[in-house]
Amino acid sequence: MDLYSKLKDNKDNFFLLSGPCVIENEDMPFEIAERLIEITRELNIPFVFKASYRKANRSSIDSFTGIGDIEGLEILKAIKEKYNIPVVTDIHSAEEAHIAARYVDILQIPAFLCRQTDILLAAAETGKIVNIKKGQFLSAESMFHAVEKIRRVGNQQIMLTDRGTMFGYQDLVVDFRAIPTMQENNVPVIMDITHSLQQPNQTCGVTGGQPKMIETIAKAAIAVGADGIFMETHPNPSQAKSDGKNMIALDNVKSLLTKLVKIRQAL
Repeated sequence: MDLYSKLKDNKDNFFLLSGPCVIENEDMPFEIAERLIEITRELNIPFVFKASYRKANRSSIDSFTGIGDIEGLEILKAIKEKYNIPVVTDIHSAEEAHIAARYVDILQIPAFLCRQTDILLAAAETGKIVNIKKGQFLSAESMFHAVEKIRRVGNQQIMLTDRGTMFGYQDLVVDFRAIPTMQENNVPVIMDITHSLQQPNQTCGVTGGQPKMIETIAKAAIAVGADGIFMETHPNPSQAKSDGKNMIALDNVKSLLTKLVKIRQAL
């Protein structure tokens, strides 16, 4: 069974996209991957390792963006080959789609770029699975058009991810109606349980967050039928170079996933 079918048609459990926000160095991604593999295998959760090789959307010009594009992509490839697991990363332009596709299994379209036709078409043309994050400024219904852009190229391997909707200038809310609504496109729908708790546009130039609400968002997402969970994790979120304010500590991942599996089994 190919990867997309394995994720889309899996009825026994939700799947997980997880890892650090960005590759910070050569060692940390492997540490996180090994721990997540151990947990997901024990809980029988299909797992895709996630990390950005570069963070293009940062509040401050002084924020960390990465260790270098090719260096980051090579680490993702090494994790894929060493552990025999699929990997996913963000792209930020049409040109990046064809470069990143040589290293990863899934190309992720950041929320702010989900309407950019050239990026969507370039990602589709690679033949890779395309995970489109719903823009914070869009309704769930409007993601139909992003899906159709990918399908028009002939690529049927599409996933959609909700990561909250803008509420005022510095907050997000999650409308759980978006999960069944986007599932009407006949694609897997994922809930991003960490970015949906961001508090963006802080005057200090560093995005805030509400990590204490991660479990609440996650439980609700599984309860309403999300196909997958997306979450970023770090051994020490307070020291993370990106999105540390809304990440889950690596030591807390197993406890959370265990609870989510029980909810899924109850359904």
